[in-house]
Amino acid sequence: MPERPERPWLDPATHRWGLGEVGVGLVAAFLLAQIALSILDGVAGWTDIAQAPMWGQAVVQVPLWGGYLGSVVWAGTKGSGVVGDFGLTFRPIDVPIGLPIGVALQLLVLPVLYGPILWLTRQDQDQLSAPARELSDKAHGPWGWVLFALIVVVGAPLVEELFFRGLLLRSLQKRGLSDVWSCVACAAVFAAIHLQPLQFAGLFVAGLVFSVLAVRTGRLGPSILTHAGFNGASVVLLYLHR
Repeated sequence: MPERPERPWLDPATHRWGLGEVGVGLVAAFLLAQIALSILDGVAGWTDIAQAPMWGQAVVQVPLWGGYLGSVVWAGTKGSGVVGDFGLTFRPIDVPIGLPIGVALQLLVLPVLYGPILWLTRQDQDQLSAPARELSDKAHGPWGWVLFALIVVVGAPLVEELFFRGLLLRSLQKRGLSDVWSCVACAAVFAAIHLQPLQFAGLFVAGLVFSVLAVRTGRLGPSILTHAGFNGASVVLLYLHR
């Protein structure tokens, strides 16, 4: 069993960040996204983000991600910086490990997980994939799909892993939660923040895998690549069934 990575960021005297910065990040992300949507509503007449085309979805992601990243950068100023405190490092091995795990989660684990869930809830695969399909339906032409892929496969994994597996997970550990319960709590928050009840179980399992990778390696490289593989497999499936 590999030796657990050192954790200098656990010292509250030299790393003065925690769940307060997490709360600020969540509130800032929500408020900034709402402000952006209000501006777009005044310009283009959209009353809901679901009405926005793909470029509008991308525009709204910028302030949302800005709230998350802003809190991470702010927290980093209270310690050793984003790289040192939150493990934003990559190694070549992360690619052949992370991407296959993410693809396997999407193509193998989720179908097994959702078989009984869909049967018990009397719902079907179309209802499960509806949120992703609604977004992909806005991708018109090659450039629309490129933008869709950049949002889902590049932007989301990087930003969400920094915030959830970087700042949130380590803040929970700093508060004294064990590695196991920190991973469980982080995965639950990650799943709940998407506001998709039927997708909660799948997002929770995925978030749990991302969290375990982050804890076991002490870095975000593996979880970011796994997240990218997980989302990327979904994009490919949506493209093939468009």
